[in-house]
Amino acid sequence: MEEKDEKTNEKVQALREMIYSAEKTLQGAKSMLLQLEGKKKVGRRKKISDEDAEDGRVIEGTFDGQIMIGTDGKQYPVPANYASKSKLVEGDMLKLTITPDGSFIYKQIGPTDRKRVIGVANLDADGDYFVAAEGKAYKILLASITYFKVEPGDEVTLVLPKNIDSDWGSIENVLQKTASQKKEAPAYSQKSIDEVLKEENKIGEDKIDTPKNTSESLMDEWAPDLEELKKELNNNLNSNS
Repeated sequence: MEEKDEKTNEKVQALREMIYSAEKTLQGAKSMLLQLEGKKKVGRRKKISDEDAEDGRVIEGTFDGQIMIGTDGKQYPVPANYASKSKLVEGDMLKLTITPDGSFIYKQIGPTDRKRVIGVANLDADGDYFVAAEGKAYKILLASITYFKVEPGDEVTLVLPKNIDSDWGSIENVLQKTASQKKEAPAYSQKSIDEVLKEENKIGEDKIDTPKNTSESLMDEWAPDLEELKKELNNNLNSNS
């Protein structure tokens, strides 16, 4: 199965390189046509388009969770803010245009299949954020944590590549903030709740037992007087009869 997947990936990569080569050839032909016709591109230049690629260096590659691995085998830095806001995941195909002034312009050209899971954000021993989901800890870009204002304990939706066992995930949204973020009263632990209930039950038992004991002692104390009152009442009834 793994061998079949590798062959498929190789074919996909080969097709992408063929398309890229064909696009470059087409761009070159368009450029030559414009020159022969004596036309020049006018207007304000906002972004590097496919037709303007000849003015800069264009490289395609695959995002690995942090950087782009180019088809030339080199590594290219991907701005964390761009990766976070674009919700890039490992396996996404990118196109990098390096302009004559050295600027890097990225474009997502081949998003990989995705899946979404729900997890909880936390910090590891080194103070780095991760999201625990489906029994695995996924690394998260700090820019994504900052962008969504995630804190330990927050429940988040995580975007992952569907067909890649990736160590990286991209936060799509925050589902539930921690109690401290909601400004709610801190929740008691189960142990403290049990202790409170136990104390309340004890107080209730003491309140019930105290009147009972007092009542029995009073009855014992008044018993002789009650007997005398009964005798006196009987005597009065006999004399009246």
